[in-house]
Amino acid sequence: MRLTTEKRHRKLAKLCRENAHSLRKAIEYCHAHNIGCFRVNSQILPLKTHSECGYEVDTMPDGTEIIEEFQHCGRIAKQHDIRLAFHPDQFVVLSSPREDVVENSIAELEYQSEVAEWIGADCVNIHGGGAYGDKPAALARFAKNLGRLSDRVRSRLTIENDDKIYSVQDLLPFCRQEGLPLVYDVHHHRCHADELTVADATTAAMETWDREPLFHISSPLEGWSGPKPQRHHDYVDIQDMPEEWRLLNITVEVEAKAKELAVLQLQRTLDEV
Repeated sequence: MRLTTEKRHRKLAKLCRENAHSLRKAIEYCHAHNIGCFRVNSQILPLKTHSECGYEVDTMPDGTEIIEEFQHCGRIAKQHDIRLAFHPDQFVVLSSPREDVVENSIAELEYQSEVAEWIGADCVNIHGGGAYGDKPAALARFAKNLGRLSDRVRSRLTIENDDKIYSVQDLLPFCRQEGLPLVYDVHHHRCHADELTVADATTAAMETWDREPLFHISSPLEGWSGPKPQRHHDYVDIQDMPEEWRLLNITVEVEAKAKELAVLQLQRTLDEV
């Protein structure tokens, strides 16, 4: 049986409030375990941009209280110096030649940046998307669509090199031209190598930031000689942590299937070396 609009909104409001509570607990866990960064789930507000069920939180039942609970999460994160970030799903593509994809991508970025504003998150990170047979033309569309974003999206938006299409070398000129910080993913760089060394890419990526740089680390599931080195392992091999990063003032997001267990293991290993 289909829910009435009122019942649907009440159910969604309940889920939003529960997710705010879960976010607070995650931040508190990070603080207790000396984890300095947390990536917020893209579905923190369920169905927020759905074509039929989408909604504005401030018009939902207890909407003001829901927003205040997210803002409280932001204050806790700031108090404990925990950096919050978003990484929208792969369907968010500003370089697409399809207008409907771009419109949906903008809606998703606006939603996640709205929550980012509530909680004080400073990064909403996306990939370049497809090349569509013409990489310069795709990046030109990306640049054009940046002008359609609100200030709260634009001020938080970052772009990441990927493991198949856009290398660090592809994105650096674009980042410099558009004032867009580069989230350097060293695993992706090793999978999709260019002329830059890890040291050179690290330095160049850091120069695109006007705040503390945020980088990504992960290890291949079946090793670098495995059939698909792009796939992420449960944990991070200490040998994959660049020496160049050890003394830098940067945020390193661990992209590993074991999540916080991988972070804790990497912390312990780094303390031992």
